[in-house]
Amino acid sequence: MPPIEDHPLRYKLANELHARPFPMLDAPCTVAYIAIKQPQEAVSRDRALDLAHLIELLDRHGAPHPQPGATHYSGQIGRHMVKWEQHTEFVTYTAFADGLSGRPFDPNEFEVFPEDWLSRMPGQRMTSVLMRIEPRTSEADIARKIDDWFVPESLAASSVLDDDAVVAGDFRIDPAGHMRFAVFVTPDTGVRRIGRIVQRLCEIETYKSMSMLGFSRVRSLSGRIGALDTRLTELMGDMTEGHKPADETLAGLLSISAELEAMSALSSFRFGATGAYEAIVNQRIDALREVRFAGRQMFAEFMIRRYAPAMRTVTSTEARLQALADRAIRAGDLLRTRVDVERSAQNQELLASMNNRADMQLRLQRTVEGLSVVAISYYAVSLAGYVLYPVADAFGLSKNMMTALVAGPVVLLVWWMIRRIRAEME
Repeated sequence: MPPIEDHPLRYKLANELHARPFPMLDAPCTVAYIAIKQPQEAVSRDRALDLAHLIELLDRHGAPHPQPGATHYSGQIGRHMVKWEQHTEFVTYTAFADGLSGRPFDPNEFEVFPEDWLSRMPGQRMTSVLMRIEPRTSEADIARKIDDWFVPESLAASSVLDDDAVVAGDFRIDPAGHMRFAVFVTPDTGVRRIGRIVQRLCEIETYKSMSMLGFSRVRSLSGRIGALDTRLTELMGDMTEGHKPADETLAGLLSISAELEAMSALSSFRFGATGAYEAIVNQRIDALREVRFAGRQMFAEFMIRRYAPAMRTVTSTEARLQALADRAIRAGDLLRTRVDVERSAQNQELLASMNNRADMQLRLQRTVEGLSVVAISYYAVSLAGYVLYPVADAFGLSKNMMTALVAGPVVLLVWWMIRRIRAEME
């Protein structure tokens, strides 16, 4: 039996599920993370520049290069293990180093990414994170540390993954420009589980920052949407009360519809991406399986209080923009219907006027036909008289008598001939 033929993408698609494994980490260790995004048209960017930027960093340490066209890479540079990933809109670099610095969240821990190299990156920093992974100690000791390291007002801390670790962070940018997260793991926590915790915290921060781009877009659009809403309401009032000509109102409605359509087209990707990123944030938090730690708010609670309202604003603005576009379309349809009705009435009046003119023309035609009978009869009688005058002399009739006798039959004959001709034409 011949072998089964595989789809040409079968292995590629299967391997894609295993292409980006979680890092394997052991406590104590330090993580430096950065996400880079081009400010405009990030989806259609030249991805070769991302790869070239990575290769520049690898060449500084003599590290091997990734495969051409690669979308992910892991390799050793100095004392750090670096993981690079290319995403739809952004690129991430994660550097892992064993051990801890004496100063918690020391900015020097980010020196794995040189400043001159960062200044040439093909994009802008969306977020950067310093993460400290320590062995777990007593609850009181952990509470003391996180109170010292983070802003209490926005501190989120919880026990995760069946109490294998405690994670904490305040989602604030520190003086060095980084977010801070702390992870305290029990001694028997596996290296893969620690790697999953670190990966999920980085993803929560990254996708939270990316989804907030939608909130920024909404804030820039809200004033324009309000102005268009007011204009549309005024035009609909004019349409109802008939203050302006229908054609002028229709032109205004078409202008509003075109502007709304342009706004929707420019914002549709960002709104869709925001919804997708929000879902990832919530999924990653759910995957942590949080339990309250020392009475602190959990990550999920922090998101409900600070993050979810911004996402609801994005959703409501997207719905408002769509509803406004639908209103403009409906108003335009109603106004076009009104214009069509008015034009139909004008056409009916025009047809009635044309009918009246046709009736007048018919009456005039019949009058002309009557006059034509008289005129033709006059000439016919005259011709008949000239023909019959010799006969009149033979019978002793005068010319006038002969003309009188011939006039009646000639007139009837002319009238009958004209009637017949008109009947054949009709």
